[in-house]
Amino acid sequence: MSLFGVFDIAGSGMSAQSVRLNTTASNIANAQSVSSSVDETYRARHPVFSALMDDEFERDFSEGGVFGAQGGVSVLGIVEDKSPLQMRYEPHHPMANEEGYVAYPNVNVVEEMTNMISSSRSFQVNVEVMNTAKTMMQRVLSLGQ
Repeated sequence: MSLFGVFDIAGSGMSAQSVRLNTTASNIANAQSVSSSVDETYRARHPVFSALMDDEFERDFSEGGVFGAQGGVSVLGIVEDKSPLQMRYEPHHPMANEEGYVAYPNVNVVEEMTNMISSSRSFQVNVEVMNTAKTMMQRVLSLGQ
């Protein structure tokens, strides 16, 4: 693998973590939004990632090495969480339904904060990988001087 491929891989990781951070921020922002209808209530969203590998990876791996491997991360899409909504009995709430229940989103704020920290650190690791690759390239160029 050339050193330039490292930038592509780390860049795709940074892009994926940005999507993850944005969906997490959206979930936290809507964590306390209410609705009287279950169908209209906000549902937590999560990105789905996929590893990207080109054909050289499989060929090189079968020969005992991964020298020519290229890869990265792709965001396949964003899916809604299928866990049940939080139905709270608040009969005096203006958004309560006929039985007195208010539908709150299925957002777990503690889980979302954990996702936020994890995505932020993953982004930072990809930045460090890019900086290390850049430093290595600069040192290789300075060898000829």
